Amino acid sequence: MTNMENNENGDVKPLMGDFVEDTHPTMGKAEVNIERTALTITNFKSDGGPVLELYLASDLKASKYITLGELKGLEGNFTYDLPSNLNLETYKYLMVWCVDFSISFGHAVLE
Repeated sequence: MTNMENNENGDVKPLMGDFVEDTHPTMGKAEVNIERTALTITNFKSDGGPVLELYLASDLKASKYITLGELKGLEGNFTYDLPSNLNLETYKYLMVWCVDFSISFGHAVLE
């Protein structure tokens, strides 16, 4: 499959994941819409840090990543635009990344 994952009926479905803690308490739900144009995070909560960005990464070490920009907030619901032609099979790890310390506060796997 390419950028779109199909359900058993062949219909494209949203991608979803729950945040889990890595080095700091992080929680919430993430969902990518069917059109693959937006990522919505709901009931989000995380600790603060020097510079926190939201990454879509190829693995939990962020060996390859695309930044969606600085975290819009530490608590609440947020929406981020996704780049066109993004391969969400490759970049399926959504991470709250502390740039200064190169560590993940928490992550969700989009499936």
